[in-house]
Amino acid sequence: MVQKYSLLNNVYFLGGFATMGGMLFGFDISSMSGVVGTQRYQEFFNHPSSSLQGGIVASMAAGSFCGALLAGPLGDKFSRKRTIMLAASIWIIGSIIQCASVNVAMLIVGRVVNGVAVGLASMIVPVYQAEIAPKNIRGRIVSLQQWAITWGILIQYFIQYGCSFIESDAAFRIPWGLQVVPGAILLIGISFFPFSPRWLADKGRWEEALEVLANLRARGDKNDPAVQAEYKEIEDAVIFDRTLAARSYMELFRKPAVRRVFLGMSLQSWSQLTGMNVAMYYIVFIFQGAGITGQNANLQASAIQYVLNVIMTIPAILFIDRWGRRPVLVIGSTFMALWLFLIGGLMGKFGSPIVSDNQTTTWAIQDNPSASHAVIACSYLFVCSFAISWGPVSWTYPAEIYPMRIRAKAVSLSTASNWAFNFALAYAVPPLLQSIQYRTYFIFASFCVAMTVHVFFMFPETKGRTLEEMDELFNSDIPAWKTAAQPASRLDHDIEELKLNQDQPQQKQLDDSSSGSNSDHHLRPYDSTVPQKMEMVPGEKSELEHVPAEKTEPDHV
Repeated sequence: MVQKYSLLNNVYFLGGFATMGGMLFGFDISSMSGVVGTQRYQEFFNHPSSSLQGGIVASMAAGSFCGALLAGPLGDKFSRKRTIMLAASIWIIGSIIQCASVNVAMLIVGRVVNGVAVGLASMIVPVYQAEIAPKNIRGRIVSLQQWAITWGILIQYFIQYGCSFIESDAAFRIPWGLQVVPGAILLIGISFFPFSPRWLADKGRWEEALEVLANLRARGDKNDPAVQAEYKEIEDAVIFDRTLAARSYMELFRKPAVRRVFLGMSLQSWSQLTGMNVAMYYIVFIFQGAGITGQNANLQASAIQYVLNVIMTIPAILFIDRWGRRPVLVIGSTFMALWLFLIGGLMGKFGSPIVSDNQTTTWAIQDNPSASHAVIACSYLFVCSFAISWGPVSWTYPAEIYPMRIRAKAVSLSTASNWAFNFALAYAVPPLLQSIQYRTYFIFASFCVAMTVHVFFMFPETKGRTLEEMDELFNSDIPAWKTAAQPASRLDHDIEELKLNQDQPQQKQLDDSSSGSNSDHHLRPYDSTVPQKMEMVPGEKSELEHVPAEKTEPDHV
């Protein structure tokens, strides 16, 4: 029976709203980048040294590392939806602690708690998005995660900019306190969302899985060929998974899973080694090095960068499923390397040692507006190159390449890798800028060259494939650079076959099944009068009856 349209059955709405988990990350980035160079912050926290400032910023990433690792088992045990709700609850607590901070220690505790929330959300939201989205727009839906991050950065930045004119410590307390609002909205809103149909199927809740899938794909029509074909594909994948050994983290490091786990972890690590999040955290110091002086001038230059970050993510969202993942990654890192080499070269050529109020900025371009403007232009172009490429794809690719049985745990490792490098770089960059100055940019440019080579030779193209077809793709012997020319998805063939079958008399379908047809695709139209643990002819045994039910206890490493 076809239902009326509902936002809770709209994949774009579900995927977009869930990305408020990513927005939390953006809020946190901007809440620090907007205050580290302000007089009120520096005075209240006693002018933290470059190493201490690095520790304050990196404390969030340390918490996120732990949160990302916890998200895997929690997502498998309690569902993707409930894990997002937990992340929102923890975020509210952390924001309150951060807002009430009276010293550096309390500020670090609040940022660690906030980090746990961000780690949970940044890992589980892309998984939820990937599992509810159809294959033809999966990249677009998951890419919304990065767009939400950019919006969080931008919104919090303008809040921070407005509060910077307040002549008290409220200049930084108000922005930190307002972080409670998106957390509360996410907590309340996500409670009304459906569970992932793939998680429901993995737990043996077949009727619910079929119902959710029908709502997402065909307004509740369980007979729709697209629903039937995808449901059968999920069913086959779950049955196969249950024939394998008990699930554990050790499986991630054995063949055939280890290759994909390495690709996901390396992709997330490379996304940090581009230097993008470092540029977001310490944009004030970077522009000071470019010769931009005065708090208002610096904050205004930063605003342009944040706006560009939001705008340039839009083309990736719209076209990632047409362009593919590989070309976007390769072209993006190539251009990022170019801009970073230019920034380092310009600052090395036209800059000189300086003495400034903060200990981090020890090298800057002075009295050369042309060179300063060129550095800022290259910085903007670097942000644009990241926003249209590695920003969205670094979340999309790991969420789609793993089989159901290890997806949550494998993505948790990938995301934890992101946060491990985020922590290391957030802590190390202020001392680097202080000691080796402009040469820091050459380090990140070299990383961009290395990741370009790695992606070209090692990362297969995944666009147009269902999540259940990834095993076939990664277990083939086709070199990564030849996977762009893929045959049509098997799901499309199944849908067409089911459409033809539904046009034939019902009696012919029953005759075919009773005669022992060996067809691999044997779904029958949904009949509400028959118990629907699985779609089958009365009297036919379900394949799942021969498979032990999955344990409900949490997995252990």
